[in-house]
Amino acid sequence: MPTFGCKRLTAPALTRPHSRRSPNSRRMAAVTTDRVVQLFDENGERKDKFSTKPAQPDGVKNFVVRGMAFSPDSAKLAIAQSDNIVFVYKLGLDWGDKKSICNKFLQSKPVTALTWPQRRHNEVVFATTEGKVKVGQLKTNKAATLYAHPDGAYCVALASSPCGEKICSGHIDGTVWTFDFADGVNRKLFAHSCAPYALSWGARNAVVAAGADRRVCFYDALGDEYAASRPQTFDYSDDENAREFASASFSPAGESVAVGSFDRFQLFTYSQQRGGWVEAGTKHVANLYTVSALGWKPDGSRLATGALCGTVDIYDACVKRQMYADKFEFTYVSGSAVVVKRLVDGSKVSVSAGNGQDLQGLNVYKERFLVAHTTDSLIVGDLEAEKIAEVPWGWTGSEKFDFDTERVCVVHSRGEVSVVEYGVNRVLGTCRTTHTKQHLLSVRVQESRRGRTHVGKKIAYLIDAQTVRVTDLSAENELTGARDVATVSHESKIDWLELNARGTHVLFRDKKRQLHLYDIKNQARYTLLNYCSYVQWVPGSDVVVAQNMGNLCVWYSVDSPDRVATVPIKGEVEDIERGKGKTEVIVEEGGVQKAYPLDEHLIEFNSLVEEGDYDAAVEVLEALPGGTPETEAMWLELRNAAITDRRLLVAQRCSAALGDVAKAQYLGAIIADAKRASAMEGGGDGLNNYAVKARLAMLDKQWKVAEGLLLENGQTDAAIQMYRDMHRLDRAVEVATSKAHPNAENLRREHLDWLKQTGQEEAAGAVKEREGDHLGAIRFYLRGGLPGRAAAVVIANHARSTDFDRSLVEEIAAALKRGDMYERAGELYDAFDRPEEAKEAFVRGHSYRRALELCRRGGSSAEEVRSLEEKWGDHLVDMKQQDAAINHFIEAGCGIKAIEAAVECKNWKKALEIIEREPKRGRDDDKFKGFYKRIGRHYEQARDYEQAERCFLRAGEPGEAVEMYCRADKWENAHKIAVGYMTDSDANELYVKRGKELEASARYKEAEKMYLTVKEHDLAIEMYKRNRQFDQMIRLVGLYRKDLLGETHIHLARQLEADGNYREAERRYLEGKDWKGAVQMYKHAEMWEDAVRVAKQNGGANASKRVAYEWGSHLGGDAGASLLRKFNLLEEAIDYACESGEFDNAFELARAGADNKVRDVHLKHAMYLEDEGRFDEAEAEFIKANAPKEAIEMHVHNKDWDAATRVAEHHAPEQVTDVLVSRATSLKEEKEYSKAEATFVKAKKPEAAIKMYSDEGLWDDALRVAADYLPGKVREIHLEMQSRAGEPSKTSARDAEAQHECVTRARRLEREGNYSGAVDAYLELTSRVTKDQRALENAWDAAVRVAVGNVPGKARTVVQEVAARLRGIGRDDRAEELLGSAGVDARSGGAYQAAARKPARPGSAQPKRDIVGFKDAAKESRGDKENSDASPAAAEEAARRGDWDVAHELARALGPDVAASYSIKHATMELRGGNPEAAADILAERGAPADPRYFALYKEIAGEVLGGAQDGVGEEGLKKFLTSLVDTMSATPEINAEHLADLRRCLEATNLALVRAKCKDADMPVLSAKAATSLLRFCGLVPADRAFFEAGMACREAKELSLAFVFLNRYLDITELMDEGGDASELDNVDFEDTDIPNDFPLPTQHFVEEATREEVRDWVLALSMDQQVEQTLPTRTCGKCNGQTYVAGLTCCRCKAKSEACVVSGYPVPTGQRVLHEGRSANRGDWNEWTMKFGTDPWSGKSAQPKY
Repeated sequence: MPTFGCKRLTAPALTRPHSRRSPNSRRMAAVTTDRVVQLFDENGERKDKFSTKPAQPDGVKNFVVRGMAFSPDSAKLAIAQSDNIVFVYKLGLDWGDKKSICNKFLQSKPVTALTWPQRRHNEVVFATTEGKVKVGQLKTNKAATLYAHPDGAYCVALASSPCGEKICSGHIDGTVWTFDFADGVNRKLFAHSCAPYALSWGARNAVVAAGADRRVCFYDALGDEYAASRPQTFDYSDDENAREFASASFSPAGESVAVGSFDRFQLFTYSQQRGGWVEAGTKHVANLYTVSALGWKPDGSRLATGALCGTVDIYDACVKRQMYADKFEFTYVSGSAVVVKRLVDGSKVSVSAGNGQDLQGLNVYKERFLVAHTTDSLIVGDLEAEKIAEVPWGWTGSEKFDFDTERVCVVHSRGEVSVVEYGVNRVLGTCRTTHTKQHLLSVRVQESRRGRTHVGKKIAYLIDAQTVRVTDLSAENELTGARDVATVSHESKIDWLELNARGTHVLFRDKKRQLHLYDIKNQARYTLLNYCSYVQWVPGSDVVVAQNMGNLCVWYSVDSPDRVATVPIKGEVEDIERGKGKTEVIVEEGGVQKAYPLDEHLIEFNSLVEEGDYDAAVEVLEALPGGTPETEAMWLELRNAAITDRRLLVAQRCSAALGDVAKAQYLGAIIADAKRASAMEGGGDGLNNYAVKARLAMLDKQWKVAEGLLLENGQTDAAIQMYRDMHRLDRAVEVATSKAHPNAENLRREHLDWLKQTGQEEAAGAVKEREGDHLGAIRFYLRGGLPGRAAAVVIANHARSTDFDRSLVEEIAAALKRGDMYERAGELYDAFDRPEEAKEAFVRGHSYRRALELCRRGGSSAEEVRSLEEKWGDHLVDMKQQDAAINHFIEAGCGIKAIEAAVECKNWKKALEIIEREPKRGRDDDKFKGFYKRIGRHYEQARDYEQAERCFLRAGEPGEAVEMYCRADKWENAHKIAVGYMTDSDANELYVKRGKELEASARYKEAEKMYLTVKEHDLAIEMYKRNRQFDQMIRLVGLYRKDLLGETHIHLARQLEADGNYREAERRYLEGKDWKGAVQMYKHAEMWEDAVRVAKQNGGANASKRVAYEWGSHLGGDAGASLLRKFNLLEEAIDYACESGEFDNAFELARAGADNKVRDVHLKHAMYLEDEGRFDEAEAEFIKANAPKEAIEMHVHNKDWDAATRVAEHHAPEQVTDVLVSRATSLKEEKEYSKAEATFVKAKKPEAAIKMYSDEGLWDDALRVAADYLPGKVREIHLEMQSRAGEPSKTSARDAEAQHECVTRARRLEREGNYSGAVDAYLELTSRVTKDQRALENAWDAAVRVAVGNVPGKARTVVQEVAARLRGIGRDDRAEELLGSAGVDARSGGAYQAAARKPARPGSAQPKRDIVGFKDAAKESRGDKENSDASPAAAEEAARRGDWDVAHELARALGPDVAASYSIKHATMELRGGNPEAAADILAERGAPADPRYFALYKEIAGEVLGGAQDGVGEEGLKKFLTSLVDTMSATPEINAEHLADLRRCLEATNLALVRAKCKDADMPVLSAKAATSLLRFCGLVPADRAFFEAGMACREAKELSLAFVFLNRYLDITELMDEGGDASELDNVDFEDTDIPNDFPLPTQHFVEEATREEVRDWVLALSMDQQVEQTLPTRTCGKCNGQTYVAGLTCCRCKAKSEACVVSGYPVPTGQRVLHEGRSANRGDWNEWTMKFGTDPWSGKSAQPKY
């Protein structure tokens, strides 16, 4: 039920049970208890009122108003009163006009009810207390009884049918009776259970009745007694709040009915699905009391109620409102009715479906024309004219509409053109044509004017390229269908045609530029011009304007096509403009437009004649100069039209102007007769007088009509005289004879004499023959040269007469022979039994049948008969009747002639039969072979290939058979014959020859088959190459010359490049695996943007940077920088320049367009110089980059302590301490403990010196430093010494110095490549030199490492020596381990430390380390203090090297914020490098901070992953990090809700994409299709073309053809817009307007699939569009809240806007009763069970899950 909004109108007194709206919606009337009628406007504002009158002028106002009704035209108001009267008031045009009584119907009994049926403007129906139903005739002011109740039961209510042709009355006994105005019959409709005070008749022939029994019943007005006894009933007798029903009213569309009761009214609607009425709801209004009156606004948008409380309420009854293009408002009154309001002027038009079905696809074209459809109908309308048409229609979705023709809409669908006239609910006509372009189709529908009965409605179209057909679509053909009135066959193709405004002539032009005019009425064609470059009808007239070379030709009258006015012009006609009283032809002359005026009087003349304004037409012609051909033609046209319309004075004036005095006088006589007849008849124009009508018939040469008029009125003499005046004495004689006229005999004689005098011997002879004077008749016939008629007289009468002697017969025969009438002469001889002469005559007259009959009758010889048969056959051949000659030749035994005749008449079967009957020897003759060949070609055309093959083979032409099968694509048959009947060389030659012929006629596919059949692959390849069909050429190379495929691609690419076809050349380069060639091509062509694109797509980021750099370098300076910045390539070019070591160019580009990159360039330059060993220059660049810390680190790494100190002191004083500490640490590692101590002290870090000595066990030195610098540490050192008392004591500082000297020498020798010496130096360190066991093991391990890796011959000895030494210090286990791994690389991870500082130069040839080894090395390098090396610089350095694992570990050690920043950096780098999947995985593994600064990055990653080319790639990682991120954001109150919603939307789309991919891989097409369909809600996040393509293909796989058709059709629309460079606003959104699929999204720049796949989709959609069994609309489901129909996958109801939960598996709405819950998320039971049975997991969380039943 609609949500009613109410406006209350308070009346001054209690309302009576009557309130009504006028049919035109402009007025509403309500009558109150004080008998005053209140008038309101359509908005509910009270505008007027008037008081009703009593039946007697001086009577007391004590009556009650029983009923009230507006007239159908809303100009009158009828009021029924209890004082026995019905008044009809005339309301006037304006508010406040005086209300006058125009009719009154006084009765003998009180009036109880009133209704005014629609379309019965002059008949108002009312009822009385005695049970009579009467009709009041407004014209006669009299009332008549229609019917009366059999028992005189009181009538309580009246209702009329929507069409106005029937009424029904409800009576106090509960019966309801109906009356049909068409047949005047009344009958009992049904019997209700009580008096039906609430009674209404709506559409669908439904009658609702209700009363005091509190039951609402719906009856079928057309049903039988059985149906009447079983109405659809709604019983409220058990409802304590329900009272009796007092009023009822159907909505105008008949889909809803309101029934009024106490304090409420109830609404019922008709359900198409249930096939019956359903309760839509109840509106309760407290203190309303009884709802005594109900009335709908005619468009159904509002409902007015009147109640006993004294109020009139107006309720807004619309279902929904919708804005359309900001220019129209659609107000849906119901699913099948809508009010369209034009916002600019407020005008409204109501549109409703007559069949009650829901309106779909409501659109407005050109801001004027409306289109909608239902399941079974099409609705079109002209909003300006306020005319709507609904016609039966099966909607396909492929309809195209043409609104260029006034008054009609032309619909193109499935090869048919249908014409629908606005305001006419039928298809005027349908034609089938493939020529549907606007200039090849013309429709004309005349506007009815001046009461003309016939209105021209025609369509002209092409049934083929050379044939025009004109079809009459007029209303008189409604029963029989459209009628073809003209078919014009033309010898050339037609390229333009158009009907004139009246539809009487069609103008067309052919390809030869000839212009033709066809007169439809007279079926005559005229050639107007032999060359025409422009032609057009002048708008609104029948004037033709055309251009012929340098002449402008104008035909002012199409009825006189030979009369043309020409004007020389010097240019080309551009247009015709008509307006402001003038018509001009616009000609383009030398770049300037010049206007040539046409004679407006002549043009206006045609319009006046068409409108029937003959007097004005005469004035126009009188103003023109006389004597011109154009003027005379128009006078003649006007006279003919005036005579047709009986405008005799005008016709007389036209005859006078034409100089036709005789006709003018005759018309004058007719006018005089008409005046006399008018005077005699006492009025009128006298044209209906029989004498006048007879003379008019004579004027039109309608003699029989005139004769009938005169004879009917007893004017026999006048009729005879008419025929005598017209010299038709034969008809005069017939009339006189039929009427027994006394002068009949004289007339006969007069007639005969006149025939003799005028030389009409044939007619005279006929007269004599009728009189029985045979000889006289013969003489007349012979005299008139009619011997045939004379012979007929003799033949017919010779048996009964002896008057015909031999001489007469010879005379007649001689005359017949002279006239070549030999057959008649033969008949004459045969009649007189002269057979030989008869036979000779028959033969000479070629009447062979008669001659043969004589032969057989006379017993002639067989030879003579055969001779006659042969002659007969020869004669028939001469007469081109070969088919008839065949049997005669067979009878004559002339086989060859019979075959020739059969072949000539194409009776091939007969010819073959005759040949087969010939002896076998004779069939070998060359002549017979020729016959076989011709017959074979016939059978080939008839596609009877087996018979054709047999004929060709018998003709000795196997090559013909081979070619036939080749033409028919029957290659196996062709090959079989070639092998069986031809030599290899002949067959090869034949195939190659045929292939070349086919190639010459551009039939390449067939030619290819020819070449391939004989294995001439190269010829086929060469053919495609010659004709530049490179795709086909490549296909064949791939099949037969695979080794040359790549080379061929490259060759073609170079050829296409030379031709300038760069896009195609690019494709060839890429298919030939030479993308660099494509880049080089674009570079040579100065198409740098494309070069960058190709390099990026195929060579990666570095390649694109290289090309971008070359681009910028090519342009140079600011220009290069500006251009690279325009395409977002500047930074890539700068990066590449740096990576290439071309820093001068990098600086130039950075300074020209990217100041922010200057520092980076300095920094990279510094690192480059560092790698090159140019440390001083590197230092300067680090300083310029404001990175002194990096310069210091460089010097520290190189142990250039003075330089490091200098830089720190000048540029980073805070780093001086760090430099000293690093120097001291280095000295410590070199065992230079004294120097290290001094440096630690200088750096003010004595505690570091103490720790150094403590770690080495040098307690004396540690105590000494502590006593000197940190006395408080002395006790602490003593305690530490005591805790280590159990450990062996370390060597002294002196021993340490010796140990250090030994190891240092060994390392130097190793660096110099003296590996053997290095091994010896390491082994010099023995227990005698130092007691430090760890130092010993390290040195010996180094000896083993160097020996194994560089001195293999010495390795075994070294291993054995080291093992022995290890045993000597008690490390037996270590010794055994070393011996067991002899020959295995035993290098420690510490080897990495030596080279850890210097990063590899990008692009250098350093070997790539394994990441695991790197991690181990990093861990070892940290030593005992786990994070001692963790610093921002170290992390940055690792990231710069690309060692991201190390960078992440170091960042993690620096804190969560730093770790998060490196996670973002790493993900950003991967994303910009074209690897969004890796970016998602990084965020999933390393974490994604919930920082609003990175939300745009997250959404970009999501979009790139979801738009990737492969399903499931990267989506797991994306879902993992989005899930974690959304959970974090949901728990953070300060997070912006909009950001959270965006990311949650990304997460939902990712989940659906994963479900779709997994179901697709698991062969679960239905779930895959559902997920893909639901994913359309995220169109835009997922690229639009991919979303619709994958949804359509998934639905196609799942056999959901309706969804597949709509989605793939949408996909094709999107790809077409992508190709055209359009945007999504140009899409037609009719199919998606009631869905939650977005229609505002960006179009992708690149297609998701290749053109071949798109073409396959296009073919499939086209094929499915022709399948009428497939619904080509989106399927719907029933909303659980409003029971309306909405999109099956939509989460929001398009009607009530109720939202449904989305299934966690499929994304579809979860229906009521099928909901299951898992971890707080809803799912459809069926979808959940199907998923879990297959995968056993929750699709959202991935955790284990089970089906739910």
